[in-house]
Formats: sequence, structure tokens, C-alpha cells
Amino acid sequence: MGRKAPPLAPTGRKRKGPSFPLPPPCKHRRIPAPAQPTTGWASLPNDIARQVAALVLKYDVVDYIAFRGVCSGWRACAPTPRDPTLSSRSLRPVDWIPLCDGDAVRPDDACQITFFHCKTARSLRVRLPELQRHRIIGFTDGLVILLHKRRTTIHVLHPFTGVVVDFPSLVPVYQQLIRNRNCVLRMTAAVCTSVSSTTSIAVVAWFLWSSVVLSADAGHPSWQVISNDMDLANTLTFQGQLYGFFKSEKQIVQVYPPKPLSPVVARVPQKFGNPFFCSHYLVESDGHMLLVVKSSNLVGRDVEEWRRYVVAIFKVDLSLGPWELIPVSSLGDRALFVSMDRCLSVSSRDLPSISSNSTYLTVPLPNPVVLHSLSSQSFERPTTLCQVHNVKERIRPSVRPFTLADHLLTYCNHREWATGLMFHEYYAIPKSFEELWKRIRTQDSEVRISRVKD
Repeated sequence: MGRKAPPLAPTGRKRKGPSFPLPPPCKHRRIPAPAQPTTGWASLPNDIARQVAALVLKYDVVDYIAFRGVCSGWRACAPTPRDPTLSSRSLRPVDWIPLCDGDAVRPDDACQITFFHCKTARSLRVRLPELQRHRIIGFTDGLVILLHKRRTTIHVLHPFTGVVVDFPSLVPVYQQLIRNRNCVLRMTAAVCTSVSSTTSIAVVAWFLWSSVVLSADAGHPSWQVISNDMDLANTLTFQGQLYGFFKSEKQIVQVYPPKPLSPVVARVPQKFGNPFFCSHYLVESDGHMLLVVKSSNLVGRDVEEWRRYVVAIFKVDLSLGPWELIPVSSLGDRALFVSMDRCLSVSSRDLPSISSNSTYLTVPLPNPVVLHSLSSQSFERPTTLCQVHNVKERIRPSVRPFTLADHLLTYCNHREWATGLMFHEYYAIPKSFEELWKRIRTQDSEVRISRVKD
């Protein structure tokens, strides 16, 4: 016999629901895909990523910043490059220098600077809104030193991390010792290692038409007077200290940290004669301090004036005592760019367009650039066909593109660089360039020095 069917539920009675709850309705239920294992460079083990980060930082801090931006894993293995004190030299853009666009626009007005790497020839254009209402007064290890146009406070800016270290206003010491607005317009500053603490920085400031030299530590409320009688012809920041050439005494002196008893580092030999017919330049080259002496040879009146110069180079060895200068007969693959504002040493192996074993000089002539070869003791004028005026009027438009040597020499001449002008074109500005002179005076008028409050 067949199996009986179950009895039907009585009419009018509801069936009982299931004893377990039903899942909520879902129209689009998706099964999660299994996690995919991380592959490629992002899967690099943390210990190896840390070692790579350390090697990249040893080479260049800008590449280190790019390394941290690859992925979150690499960023976690590499400490932040934002040093709030700016005291660590390894976190500074040491080999990066600012270039001039040559368009007569101040970089602080444009709020952007093109930086050039002296070893790889890379260039990066960096927008810097921090430059607003400031005037650029110096560079040290790629750090930008700023003067506020209204408050006359000093600020040190890292252009790639945005870190800013503040220093006090110059107003009190200006009213007491300087009292010449033109001195502030042509002031210069450098960053040194602080005497009070190795984990902080100090700024040393000096003025073109004044013998006053000042210093201030980060976080301190006022400026200290290093000297009231130090007429510096040229300066160099070397190993965290500031050195300068004292022209009247023909001496290299240590400016900061101050040495009251014996600041003299070296003395120039007497064979160069009257120091007022010589120019002296301090430059760091391949880890050494060099002194370049350019003197005028008064014999040979029939020789062109720009060929009458005599150039001598000495190595300053700080370990040999205060009077030792070692003559240098060859620079190897190095080339020196020397000027009163700044000096620079580069390698021709890294920059093949630069002449090796040579010195690029500035001379007080309508054509102000002279290239001196130490190998042949010859002189040449590389910018003869690039002069835009004859000291009286314009003779040709600007010759573009500029050479790398043009840019490097302009960097060494801060007045032209800060104005947005190429040095070889506007070493002297004719009076007939009225619009350019008007623009320069307008820019200078933006710097206002307030009075000391009683």
C-alpha cells in the first residue's frame, strides 16, 4: 500500500514559522574575494626597506622624500625628513642651488624657485608660498634665508619640506648701530651650528656698507653683536662655522663662533702687494677650504686689461696653525665660480659643459666674465657675444638659452640673482633702462623698518 499523505492544515489556521530566524533579505549578496598577496616593490621586507632608505638619504634628501612617497609601507620604514630645528645637515638639500630665470621677476615675488642639483643636473621648480612678503637674503646648504619686509624678522626655510625656523627682528639693533636703510637692502646672512646647542641653528648677518656683524640663536629673543669693526670682503660657511676675509689686514678670520683671543686662521703672503688691488675669495671644494687670490698685473700695458690678472689658489688647512697656506697648482676635474657674494665648486665629470681645472672670475669691465685655465694659464671671455648693452644703451636682445656657466655665476652674485637678472647681462645697468630701474626702486621700497617701541 502507498504511503498516506500528511493531513492538511485546518482551514483558517496559520502555519507555524520555522524554529530558526531567516536571514534578512539582500538583493546583491557578494562573496568577498580572497585577499591577494602584496607583490612587487611594495612587498620589500621592512629591514631591507630601511637600509635602502638610509642609503637614499645619504645621497640626497629630495630623493629620500620621493622614496617615502612610493607607498605606505616604505613611508613607515623611513623616518620623516621634517627636522623642526633644521640642524641636521643630512636632511638639508646640500647640493641644490637656486637658478635665475632672467625675466627680471624677483623669486620672492613669483613665490617659486627653480633648484638645480650640481651632481646630477636635475632641476625642480618649487612653489614656495612662504616667500610672500619676504626678501631672500642668503642661502646655506640649500636652506633659504628670508627677511620679512615689514617686521624685519629673519626666517630660515627648507624649500622641500616647508619647515621654517624663526629669528627675532632686526629693528632694535638697527636703530642702535646701523641706521642706514641701504645696509639692510644689501645685507647677507648665513646659517651656522649654534654655539649654545648642537641641536639648533644660528644665523649670522652682516651688511655691505657697515662693519657690524650680528648673530642670533633659534628661539632667542634678541641679536648679539659679534663685532662693530669687521669689514668682511668675502665669507664662507664651512663645517657649521662662518669664516671671512678681513681685507685691510689680509687675514682669514673665524667669524662664528667668535674667538676673542685669536680669530685669525691664515694670512695672505705679502708677495701679492697692496691688498686693495687684489680680490680674495673663500670657497669650499671637495671638502677643503680654498682661498683664491686675484691680483692685477700692472706690467704689460699693451696687453688687454682682462688678460692682466694673476690668479693664485691656496688650500687652507686649519690643522696646521694660523699662518699656513698650501699652494694649489691643479684643481683636477673641479671648476670654481668665485664672486664677492658667494663661491661655488662643481665637477666637470658631473657637468661636462663646465671647463675643468678652471676658475670663472668676475671683473669690473663691461664684459664682466673671465674664464681662467690653470692648465694653460690662459684667459678667455665666454660671454662676449651675449652682452645686451654697451653700458649706455641696448645693443641686442637677451641671448637664450643661457648656458649652465651663466646660471652658476649668476647664483654667485646675489644682487643680480635676487632681482631676477642674469649677471653677465646686467652686471651694470645703464641709466637708459628707466623701466628696469623703476621696478628695482619699487621693490626696494617694500622693505620698511619700523621704530623701536618705547
